[in-house]
Amino acid sequence: MDVRRCFEDCGLADACSPAALEPRYGLDAPACGPDAPVRESGPVLLDPENTLFVRGATPVLLLAEAPVHDALPLLTASDRAVPLCEGWSIVPRLTLCVVDGPGDHGLIVPALAAPVVGGADDGTASGGMGDWCADAEQAGGAVVLSLDHLPETLDWSALLSSGTARGGFMPAPA
Repeated sequence: MDVRRCFEDCGLADACSPAALEPRYGLDAPACGPDAPVRESGPVLLDPENTLFVRGATPVLLLAEAPVHDALPLLTASDRAVPLCEGWSIVPRLTLCVVDGPGDHGLIVPALAAPVVGGADDGTASGGMGDWCADAEQAGGAVVLSLDHLPETLDWSALLSSGTARGGFMPAPA
């Protein structure tokens, strides 16, 4: 799926333009549209179909085929304790979720179009992006895991011990 085309079809093209993002996030994000330049670095849009937002006391954002995958630290979680992802932060908002890393590493998820599910382990009800953002605000951030592909079922033990997952807990700026 072409994210730029999706934004145009849904009438959200202006929401991801540099003019809309710069004042709010200080980002120089790629413009939406068929004539938009291809960028070599900086924040990029990740197709919402390659994400899964999982609600819970500590919310989780799962990423698949993320361009920042290799820049994230290899996840070494023991006893399901997820380490802090040094140098990274997350800005969870209803329409856009920004994952910001060191240097030019980062990505933007069109959050309003992304799937949100309840946490399987803690019985959190499924809800919308507003509920996930509230969970992230309460937790002071979220766990961001980058994977080769999104899992069909949420098996945290398998995800955390896969040896291929990257990421960790990312704080949300106050």
